[in-house]
Amino acid sequence: MELTDTTRKDGSPGAVLMLQGTASDVGKSVVTAALCRIFGQDGYRTAPFKSQNMALNSYVTADGKEIGRAQGMQAEACGIEATTDMNPILIKPTGDMHSQIVVHGRPLAHMSATDYRSRFLPEAKDTVLEALDRLRGQYDIVVMEGAAAEINLKDRDIVNMNLAGWADAPVLLVADIDRGGVFAFLVGTLELLEPHERQRVKGFIINKFRGDLSLLQPGLDWLEERTGIPVLGVLPYIPDIRIEAEDSVVLDELTAKGQSSPEADIDIAVIRYPRISNFTDFDPLQEERDVRVRFITKAADLGHPDVIILPGTKDTIGDLQYLRSQGFDLAIAAAVESGDAQLAGICGGYQMLGKMLHDPEAADGGVAREEEGLGYLPVATTFAKEKRTVRVTGRVADHSPLLLSAESRCLLAAGEPIPVEGYEIHMGQSRSLKGEQMAPVFKLGPDGEQPAAEGWGTLDGRIWGTYLHGVFHNDRLRRLWLDWIRESKGLRPVKETFSASGLKEQEFDRVASLVREHLDLERVYQIMGISAKTV
Repeated sequence: MELTDTTRKDGSPGAVLMLQGTASDVGKSVVTAALCRIFGQDGYRTAPFKSQNMALNSYVTADGKEIGRAQGMQAEACGIEATTDMNPILIKPTGDMHSQIVVHGRPLAHMSATDYRSRFLPEAKDTVLEALDRLRGQYDIVVMEGAAAEINLKDRDIVNMNLAGWADAPVLLVADIDRGGVFAFLVGTLELLEPHERQRVKGFIINKFRGDLSLLQPGLDWLEERTGIPVLGVLPYIPDIRIEAEDSVVLDELTAKGQSSPEADIDIAVIRYPRISNFTDFDPLQEERDVRVRFITKAADLGHPDVIILPGTKDTIGDLQYLRSQGFDLAIAAAVESGDAQLAGICGGYQMLGKMLHDPEAADGGVAREEEGLGYLPVATTFAKEKRTVRVTGRVADHSPLLLSAESRCLLAAGEPIPVEGYEIHMGQSRSLKGEQMAPVFKLGPDGEQPAAEGWGTLDGRIWGTYLHGVFHNDRLRRLWLDWIRESKGLRPVKETFSASGLKEQEFDRVASLVREHLDLERVYQIMGISAKTV
C-alpha cells in the first residue's frame, strides 16, 4: 500500500486504539511502538498519540517543536515524521511541585501542580481533541497511549478513560508480570474503574513474561473467568531492548547495569543528577563493545573514569547546586587535575562547565537566581523565556577537541569534513569570554543557514562542551572520538562501529516480530473494527 498520502480518501476518521498500563514502566510505550510498526507493516497509515506526557527526555520535531520522546520514537516506528499533534501537551518537571508546561511544542508557563489542575486542565480538552481529530483525518489508525489509573486526578483527566470516552476508543490494559502481582494489578485496576469505563477494556496484554506458559495458564483462565475480558497475549521478556526510553525510571536499571558490567577498555561516567534530561544521548555509547557507561549518583562512585560527562538537565542551576552539595565538584576537579579524565558537558552540562549562570527571569527552574559555574570553559550563560528547539546539521570544526585521533588528523589533512547532525533544546544562551587555548567544537546551523561555531573546548581535548544533543548518534564521529581516547591510553584504535539509526530500525522490527508472534492480532483488529484486508 502507498503510505505517502496524508489524508484518508473516504473522509472518515481513522480507527483508534488506546493502551493503558497498570503501573509505570510496564512496557506500554514499547508495546505501542511495536503495534505502530506492525500496523504499518500490514499496510495501514498509523500514527501515535498521547494527549499529555510528563517527561524530561524530549524530542524535537522537524519544524523545531518539542514533544515527549516516546511519541517521537513511536512516529519513527511508524515511518513518519513526528508532529506536535502526537503529543500536544508536555509537562517538564523543574522541581518537586513545579513544571514547565509545553503546549504544541512551545513553553506556555511554569506552573505548580495545583495551578495546572485548576487553571490549565479545564481548558485543555479542546487542545487535545483538536489534535486527535487532525490525526484521525490523516491516518487509518491512531494508537493512543494512556497511563495508569490515577483516582486522585480522575475528575480532570485528559489522558486516560475520559479521553477514551471522548474518542470512543477501545482500551487494552498492559501489565508487567516480571515485577510480580500481575493478577492483582489487573483486577485491582478494573476495580478502580466505573462500570462504563470497565466496558471499554477489551483485552489484557501481559508483558515481560519469562518461563513456562503452561504454568501460567490456570491464572489466565481464572482472570478471564473473573473479569470476562480476554487475555490477548502474553509477551515475552525481551532483554536489552535498544529502543529509546522516556521514563527516567529506566535509569535505575542502567545505573545498576553500569556498576555491575564487566570491565571495558573505556570507562565513561555520566553524572545522574535529579533533573537529568535526554539521557538517551548515551545509548549508542552503551552499544560500543569497548565502552562501559556508568550513571552515577554518588561522588564516591566516580572512581577513575576515562571520561566524565555532565548531561542535559531541566534545572541547570538547581542540579549544579546538587552536584556541589554531593561533592561532585571536588571529585571532578581531582580527576581533571590528575590528567586521568576527560571532562565533557552536553546542554545543561555545558552551561555548568562555564564561568557564570544568570536566570533573572526565572526561565529555567521557575526561580530567579544566579550561580557561579564550575569555571572550566570561558562561557557565561543567561537564561531567557524563549526556548531554542531546532534540528541542526553541520560538521566538526577544524580544530575541534573531538578530532585528535590519528585518523582524524589524516582526514583534516586531506580536507575531508566530518558531518554531524543532532538537535538543540535549551532555554539559555551562552556567550564566549575569549579563553586562550580554546576552540569551537562544531560548525552547525539549521538547514539552509550558514553554519556557525558551536560549543567550546580546550585544544588538548581534555575539556569540552556543546549544546548538541545526539552527538554520539553520529557513527563516524563517535568512533573517531573513542579511538582518540584509546590512543591516549596506549591502545590500538578499533575503527569499526555500527549504525545507530540502523540498529534502531532493527530493534523496531525485532520487537514487532515478537509481539506479532505472541499477540492475537486478529482480535486486536476486530476490537478496532477494521480488517487487515480492507485497507
